Amino acid sequence: MTPTLVRHHSHAETSTRTDPADRARDWAEIQERMLAPLYEAVYERLEVGAGTRLLSLGCGSGLALLIAAARGARVTGVDTDPERLALARARLLPDAGSDAGPPAGHPRLLEGDPAMARPADGTPYTLITAFTPIGCSFDDGEGLVAALRSAMPLTARGSTVVLTGWGPPERCATAPVLRVAERLSDRAPRTGGWRPSGRDDLEELAFRAGLNPDGSGRVACPFGYADTDSAVRGLLSTRLFDEAVLATDRARVEKEVAQALHPHRRRDGTIWMPNVFRYLVCTT
Repeated sequence: MTPTLVRHHSHAETSTRTDPADRARDWAEIQERMLAPLYEAVYERLEVGAGTRLLSLGCGSGLALLIAAARGARVTGVDTDPERLALARARLLPDAGSDAGPPAGHPRLLEGDPAMARPADGTPYTLITAFTPIGCSFDDGEGLVAALRSAMPLTARGSTVVLTGWGPPERCATAPVLRVAERLSDRAPRTGGWRPSGRDDLEELAFRAGLNPDGSGRVACPFGYADTDSAVRGLLSTRLFDEAVLATDRARVEKEVAQALHPHRRRDGTIWMPNVFRYLVCTT
């Protein structure tokens, strides 16, 4: 699966999409698929399949879980966003409540602390993934360390954990667009907003969580959109611009994001931004 240019949706103008359910749909329909090459590269490297018991931290609307389940893995996802989880349930549990029983793979989707995801049959997880890239805010690593510490007791010794982050800013065309959030939120780089990942950020996070790094990789994840409106909606669905919206207003954030996207607009109106993401493979 590769990123695709997303069609413009005419059911709402960008500036009206402030409802949490609308933003969750924008994430699921526009933005989430941009990281599909990352999911697939990790699963291919780790040979995810029928013997894999996967716990996804911050599973969002479930695309990474869907890909893993298609490979035969038993999947569980945890997230704090009820709107995204509702979309994940629609994807992974379309027959929930019917007489047909659970679909193949028996997906589980839970809201809240990862400690709630204790396997019903007592069999430990063999893989934990954290596909939300660190560097989205100054303190997002703290939250991930806490989540990992809650989840690690649910794994067997020597299980695999995957952490992810943005690549070098010079290889991420989206970086200048994301810096709009920092500027509009009136925060210094060390206190809030998007920041580029440092060379050893993932390793440092792993050590803080009590993990042992055991390899890494980089994956190209271009962000492609059918038009500027779709690009603005997709980027705002990431939550990276929330503080900027609170500090100013949504209309201004949308306008400045659209202006920042202008260098990436092609003759046919599509938006294309090459990016690189990094992943770190660890063991418990």
